[in-house]
Amino acid sequence: MVRRAVFFDLWRIGFPVGAVASFLHRVSGVLLLLSLPLLAYAFHQSLAGPREFEVLVELARTPWARVLTTALLWALLHHTLAGIRHLLLDGGVGWRLAAARRSAWAANVGAALLTVIVASSFA
Repeated sequence: MVRRAVFFDLWRIGFPVGAVASFLHRVSGVLLLLSLPLLAYAFHQSLAGPREFEVLVELARTPWARVLTTALLWALLHHTLAGIRHLLLDGGVGWRLAAARRSAWAANVGAALLTVIVASSFA
């Protein structure tokens, strides 16, 4: 019987950038899915009347709502960019290792940069 070393310290394992992009794509998808009931309720409240709309606007101005909105913005942007990347890879575009790494970096960094740009425009 061959005994293999087991290393469970996930913070010290160096994951390839493609694995990080794929993992974050899944995380962003779960965040978007979980946000659907909240977004549907907010949409419903915004259409219920002027008073309900004003309450929703005041709620959206709270610090925790801004953090939540920024997180959902990142999730939407990352899921979109990583989804386009995966579609291109599935279509045979950029599947070589160097191109796949560049596109993974582009999805990860691009989503973060776009989030900062868009979120700062609403501050």
